[in-house]
Amino acid sequence: MLLSYYQNNLIEAGCDEAGRGCYAGPVFAAAVILPKDFSHPLLNDSKKVSEKNRLLLKEIIEHTALAWAVAKVSQEEIDRINILKASIKAMHLAIQQLKIIPEYLLIDGNRFQNYSMIPHQCVIKGDGKYASIAAASILAKTHRDAFMQKLHKKFPAYNWISNKGYGTLDHRKAIAEIGLSKFHRKSFSILPKEDNRLPFE
Repeated sequence: MLLSYYQNNLIEAGCDEAGRGCYAGPVFAAAVILPKDFSHPLLNDSKKVSEKNRLLLKEIIEHTALAWAVAKVSQEEIDRINILKASIKAMHLAIQQLKIIPEYLLIDGNRFQNYSMIPHQCVIKGDGKYASIAAASILAKTHRDAFMQKLHKKFPAYNWISNKGYGTLDHRKAIAEIGLSKFHRKSFSILPKEDNRLPFE
């Protein structure tokens, strides 16, 4: 049973990211402010929810949340500033877009940088503990998946419609055969060191 909130006095937003460990594509983050009485039997860490149920929850969350926002940071910026900083920046961008200004932030994980003097609490595996973080994980995941599925139409060889940019066997085989696309994260050292081919455009 997910907890409805961390504290009961301030407007609380849950934040989470998706795509941090991917080989390709942006990192996405979401921020969600839920009604304090919100609950749904399917709501959980997005990694523990089927794709069908994630899409169902996406519609419910976007319809029911007091405020929600999704933001992304590109693979180019990930390469420039590193994935941790990019993930935190994506969270900041999502919080910035909320139509209601939160007074407290619940962050999934153990690393964050202060945003606009709003107090925050990091929660390890928070997407399996608090409803607002779980809701943010659902939105970040579903919006990122939809983005990667659109990219798949331009780069079908990597099978992003299925692997969403993660380093699956089919994805790694495609990289070995044709090299990297402009959407791959070059700082992740994906290609073998002896492979000096130019990126595939």
